[in-house]
Amino acid sequence: MRIGIGNDHAAVEMKCAIRSFLEELGHEVVDYGVGEGEKCDYPVMGERVGQAVADGEVESAVLICGTGVGISIAANKVNGVRAAVCSDVTTAHLVKEHNNANILAFGARIVGTEKAKDMVWAYLEAEFMGGRHAGRVAMLSEIEQRQRKA
Repeated sequence: MRIGIGNDHAAVEMKCAIRSFLEELGHEVVDYGVGEGEKCDYPVMGERVGQAVADGEVESAVLICGTGVGISIAANKVNGVRAAVCSDVTTAHLVKEHNNANILAFGARIVGTEKAKDMVWAYLEAEFMGGRHAGRVAMLSEIEQRQRKA
């Protein structure tokens, strides 16, 4: 799978660890993030990676900032993005199964590297269940459509 990864300056070390983990799993990783010593405002990175997902440049993405919250809010401003900030493995699994999230976000100041790897694994192994959940995801798309017209 082709997976994007992005981070701000608070998450450089964790981004590198997660990028390596994804590559070890056999995924192609497109790194949109910043490196050591570079500054980046999380809204810029959230939008950049969100747009890459929406445009189909990558199939899915991982976003990391200090808490995961700001970067996920920014990504969710892009139509077609369903970014979910998580801090545990169960939620990381369920956001794919129930919400068909296309971006997993978390905070480098909130979770450790091993937990982050476990969350990424759970997210990638999960599959959207469809069924009753498909209707709810469709409702999210309808909200986007109404907002475009507003």
